[in-house]
Amino acid sequence: MRIIVRYFFRAVRLILTPFMLLSEKLTTPKAISRSSEAQKAAEQAAEKLALYQYRACPFCIKVRKQIARLGLPVEKRDALKNPIFRKELEQQGGKIKVPCLRIDQENGQYLWLYESDQINAWLTQRFGQTQ
Repeated sequence: MRIIVRYFFRAVRLILTPFMLLSEKLTTPKAISRSSEAQKAAEQAAEKLALYQYRACPFCIKVRKQIARLGLPVEKRDALKNPIFRKELEQQGGKIKVPCLRIDQENGQYLWLYESDQINAWLTQRFGQTQ
């Protein structure tokens, strides 16, 4: 019985994934406008960020939309398809859960944010103000 349930949900995911990705493409908002200096500063700060994600995860899509709205070039790391990123997420972050935003701090440590709402709130607080 377990195998039937497992294959059922795999089939559902396989069917829904293209629709979720198309929906993301069609509903991703435009980036906020900043002065060129402010945009350059935001891009430099975004170099210290990495988003561990799965392409078709609805919570990851939510975070990617926020990143697009804020106009940030955040590195996206697919923890499902890349075993190196998955291992980093587990060993350094403490658990395999996406979305996860890794923030390189000034002291050389990493801050790992796991919840999409928490990630979006942090991004908005850090990059949401137009200058």
